[in-house]
Amino acid sequence: MTAGFLPGGEEEYLVRGRKYKGCCDRREGRGAVPTITLERVKQDPHVDTYLSCSDACLGAIGYTEHGYRHANLVARIAQNIMLRLGYSDREAELAAIAGYLHDIGNMVSRHGHGQTGALLAWHLLTRMGMPPEEVAVVVSAIGCHDPEDVGQPVHNVAAALILADKADVHRSRVRNPDVSSFDIHDRVNYAVKHSFLWVDDKERAITLQLEIDTEISPVMDYFEIFLTRMIMCRRAASFLGCDFGLSINDVKLL
Repeated sequence: MTAGFLPGGEEEYLVRGRKYKGCCDRREGRGAVPTITLERVKQDPHVDTYLSCSDACLGAIGYTEHGYRHANLVARIAQNIMLRLGYSDREAELAAIAGYLHDIGNMVSRHGHGQTGALLAWHLLTRMGMPPEEVAVVVSAIGCHDPEDVGQPVHNVAAALILADKADVHRSRVRNPDVSSFDIHDRVNYAVKHSFLWVDDKERAITLQLEIDTEISPVMDYFEIFLTRMIMCRRAASFLGCDFGLSINDVKLL
């Protein structure tokens, strides 16, 4: 499985040659409840508004892109991680939903956005009719993804979300058009020309592969701001029974 994106933000996904698309169906039998899918979540006007507002709020304070591009990318990478490692289609779908919703708490505040996002997701998914046992999985994954709290992989979906979220480092996320005024976060993201999350199900290894323009940002700058995130990724991969690796410019660093 490969899950990542190409320079310019173009996404590329391949999972055993299959494409996965969400749909909204109903379970058989009396008292059937809706099966909430990623596509159903995307169609909800409240979700759309919250995601758009969250990205606008972060843009107003100078943060990188956290909107539709990031949400869609994290959703698909999280789903693909689960599928490649042999988890069920439904568990993979819940990972996708968690990935799409994980940053909506930024509408309230950047600080503690994992916890506020979890509460917002609880309300949204409960209103849609998702069973409480599935809501619990999505909500706990969102609540545990925030690096400010050194998020922990409390279950498989949470582990996949952490890995997918932290893999999204790319120049297309930088909003600031003035290169001369870049802070370290802008500089590091802008320096990344290619990012790819490689999942080897046979070797049980997950590797983040980056291509960085070192004339824009030295490799040490990456570690300065992302060390905590790499520790989270190592814990998440371990929870899934995998080793985590980091490769920058074809040099294995972890």
